[in-house]
Amino acid sequence: MKPTLVIMAAGMASRYGSMKQIQQFGPSGETIMDYSIFDAIKAGFQKVVFIIREDFAEDFKEIFEPKLNGRIETEYVFQEMDKYLEGYEIPENRTKPWGTSHAIMCAKEAVDGPFAVINADDFYGSDAFLKACRFLTTECKDDVYAIIGYELAKTLSENGSVSRGVCEVDKKNNLVAINERLKIYRENGVIIYEDPNGDKHSLPEDSMASMNFWCFHPSIFSFLQAGFKTFLDENIENPKAEYLIPFSADQFIKKDLGVIKVIPTSSQWFGVTYKEDAPVVQKSLSELVENGSYPANLWSVSSNV
Repeated sequence: MKPTLVIMAAGMASRYGSMKQIQQFGPSGETIMDYSIFDAIKAGFQKVVFIIREDFAEDFKEIFEPKLNGRIETEYVFQEMDKYLEGYEIPENRTKPWGTSHAIMCAKEAVDGPFAVINADDFYGSDAFLKACRFLTTECKDDVYAIIGYELAKTLSENGSVSRGVCEVDKKNNLVAINERLKIYRENGVIIYEDPNGDKHSLPEDSMASMNFWCFHPSIFSFLQAGFKTFLDENIENPKAEYLIPFSADQFIKKDLGVIKVIPTSSQWFGVTYKEDAPVVQKSLSELVENGSYPANLWSVSSNV
């Protein structure tokens, strides 16, 4: 069975200030998602599942269905606040989605085999999709997952701090721990992060970072659902608490339920956290088109995908 690609596109884009998931960056109006889907099709993925907001569904489909019809199977699921609440009610002061682990849970009915998960607004590169597809078709099991790892130094923004899951890896290239660092930036040539108290800590240049490119077996769904109940028990009154994939992965490892392989990629990551990142993304994509990595129009007949 060929794997499925799940794209998380329901984020509110508060720091960016607009619906960056559908902003056009490529020379023929392509979004960052277009490049991910193009690379996924070439790598061997057979289906793409979009996790979106229901109020945006029709506009979203109008953008992507004409491009993808006949190229790859598509399905749309909604990250709704009232899903999987286990009897809890949504607090009045809760406006923020429940987080990326909850988003994956919302895709359960649309996935029937090994699958990859990515963000909508990150460019991951063709090598990452090739390696993910290879893992999902040859190694993925109910107790063997994977993450595509990027060098932390290559994932920073010049326009503000970023959040990253910083990985610890053992000699077998398995994930030992993943720590969500919510405020990472470069200061005086050194990569630092701030802890919740505002104290600064340095990070090695070659630290391996998660850019939320995960490879999972469907067994992950029951694990996430159990973890979400615990999350709600502990955080229901905190309007800013999020149930995040790095936390879930860390729990999976610490409970000895299996291993998560770290697969390094040579791909260069880039993305849009802030509006000021947009020109950098456009420039990077233009360079990739100019050097022949991508066609000037991804979905033209001559693109052969």
